[in-house]
Amino acid sequence: MPALRKFISLAQRSVLTNMRLEPLKKGEQALGRSRGGLTVEIHDFVEGLGQLARFVLASGQVHDVTQTQVLIEQMQLDAVLADKPYDANALLTCFRTKNAKAVIPPKTNRLEQREFDRLHYRNRNVIERFFATLKQFRRVATRHDKLASRFGSFVDLAASVLWLR
Repeated sequence: MPALRKFISLAQRSVLTNMRLEPLKKGEQALGRSRGGLTVEIHDFVEGLGQLARFVLASGQVHDVTQTQVLIEQMQLDAVLADKPYDANALLTCFRTKNAKAVIPPKTNRLEQREFDRLHYRNRNVIERFFATLKQFRRVATRHDKLASRFGSFVDLAASVLWLR
């Protein structure tokens, strides 16, 4: 009889755990797995004076190139300064159709190395300085918000505070 009682109690536990309702997600989280754990990426366009023009949140494992075309759909561009990961043929042709100058260094494994304006590329530090000042807001640097909409609204708030300085 005690063995039967033990079986029933184990069965009740499994039923209770299976019947427990998981809370529904209230929105997109934009969290991605990487070697460092759960991460989020802020893909952004910074204007010439170092202020945020537009941004998109994506999970950590999403490549940079996939989000760039979403960002530039409705923007008028003169020049685009970016890192080597943005050196993709599809993205470069997208910049050409918008009549924008691509100031992106070519990847080292590219078969035909193309030229880029090294003097103009030095201005890319404006983007890095924007991220450094944005990460001074602890809530942006550590991402305590679970939902992407809340995190994105705080990035908006932090960028507007930086704009007003």
